[in-house]
Amino acid sequence: MANTYSQMYIQAVFAVKYRRAVLDKEWRAELMAVIGNLINETGCKTIIVNGVEDHVHCFFVLKPSISVSEVMKNVKAKSSKWINDNRLLAGRFEWQRGFGTFSYSQSHIDSVTKYIQNQEQHHSKATFRNEYIEMLTRYGIDYDEQYVFKGLI
Repeated sequence: MANTYSQMYIQAVFAVKYRRAVLDKEWRAELMAVIGNLINETGCKTIIVNGVEDHVHCFFVLKPSISVSEVMKNVKAKSSKWINDNRLLAGRFEWQRGFGTFSYSQSHIDSVTKYIQNQEQHHSKATFRNEYIEMLTRYGIDYDEQYVFKGLI
């Protein structure tokens, strides 16, 4: 798009189906790299992707010609396929339906990046569910309790 300029910083958060703790530390870094590449494939620009055994945080610059939903559909479908094709788990892998997204200004890039970098340390003190509800509340997002990610399995 000629003469179209934008800078939209997005953090997307999504979980493993049933919040199963299956993203093994042995191959998790490779999965995060795959997810980052999948974001870049959409024309967006990955800043950082990181997560723990049951969920992932992606921070990226959103391209104005694609919706966040399209980016997440691509990322979740192709990363699930990558996990299944590489037989990283005994059974079939799936991401939980849905995701959360939050937008930031340029002045927040460093703090969001550090937060995502330190996911293991952060989740040694706070549960994902509590973190997610706190983010929804902080951003004034109305939510239905029945659709909030369930507890860890």
